[in-house]
Amino acid sequence: MSFLSKLLGSREPKSDTKSEQYEGYTITPTPAKDGTRYRIGARIEKDVDGVAKSHDLIRADTFDDLKSANDASIGKAKQMIDQMGDRLFIT
Repeated sequence: MSFLSKLLGSREPKSDTKSEQYEGYTITPTPAKDGTRYRIGARIEKDVDGVAKSHDLIRADTFDDLKSANDASIGKAKQMIDQMGDRLFIT
């Protein structure tokens, strides 16, 4: 395991994680294990003008269980989509 993955936790979706469609975007919760807790994380994806775009959302909020972290990750991703729309993909 690399130093950064130890520091930031695992960003891989769990096998039971379900993606959700919202306003034309695909949201996949990717909470990171942080000690005994889970940190909010999600991947937001959309095809923009025929090009697949993605944005990795990471937040400091933590939860005791994976289900709560998944639910909060989806909620935060929806909030970001509502506030920023396709500007999420501007680098």
